[in-house]
Amino acid sequence: MLLKVLLVFTLLIVFVPPVRRFVFYLLVGRQLVKEQRRATERTQPVREGETRVSSTARTRTGESPMRGGEYVDYEEVK
Repeated sequence: MLLKVLLVFTLLIVFVPPVRRFVFYLLVGRQLVKEQRRATERTQPVREGETRVSSTARTRTGESPMRGGEYVDYEEVK
């Protein structure tokens, strides 16, 4: 019984283009649309006078995004 259901489902996918498009959309389409939106948001040119703010989430409050090393005062050498 299960074999017959799988065979019918496979034949529908292989030979019926609308079903194939729908299955492809369910599996890949939504993620593809999300990635395309993100790419267009990143590549849109910034118009003159426009301000864009992109925030990065910190893992802990007060933690610096830079890792390693200590702050060293600048000393001018003459």
